[in-house]
Amino acid sequence: MGNRSVEEHVGSFKMIPSDNGRFEFEVDGEVLFSKKELGRHADPGEISGLLKEHLKIA
Repeated sequence: MGNRSVEEHVGSFKMIPSDNGRFEFEVDGEVLFSKKELGRHADPGEISGLLKEHLKIA
């Protein structure tokens, strides 16, 4: 897909509140990051990197 940006691939997104301090980032039902599983917050830029990797964009 070349050097396209995330914005060119994602039309919209929504954040859904959860409980117990959980933070999960998922795309099409696939969990890409889980604070509960990893026991830590995401590092700066980590979520966007995971999304780019998932979308196969540079």
